[in-house]
Amino acid sequence: MIGYVTLGTKNFDKSLSFYDQLLELIGAGRMMETDAFVAWGTGRDRPALSVVRTPADGNEPSVGNGVMIALVADSTDKVDAVHAKALELGGSDEGAPGPRGGGFYAGYFRDLDGNKLNAFCISGED
Repeated sequence: MIGYVTLGTKNFDKSLSFYDQLLELIGAGRMMETDAFVAWGTGRDRPALSVVRTPADGNEPSVGNGVMIALVADSTDKVDAVHAKALELGGSDEGAPGPRGGGFYAGYFRDLDGNKLNAFCISGED
């Protein structure tokens, strides 16, 4: 199982603001931070996402082709809210929230650096 995901950013301060506001909607907050990275999670034992100022190899951060991070929400309303907030904060739309089949409901977006994410929940409805 995945323990956490790390994303590089070209604008550390803007990324921190983006993720502070976005992840607050699903109950996550800052858990660890230094001048080089911040990690968010829903509990000390449940880190989920960290953003770094500069990747460890010292090169510019870049978006992984085919890489996507999925943020779990507990309702379709929260999926809608996370997607809307991402766009409000300057992210771009990659697929409006809606049912995707099999009870899977998701909205897709990109963050300020172009990383692809989604917010999703699984319900008993199609």
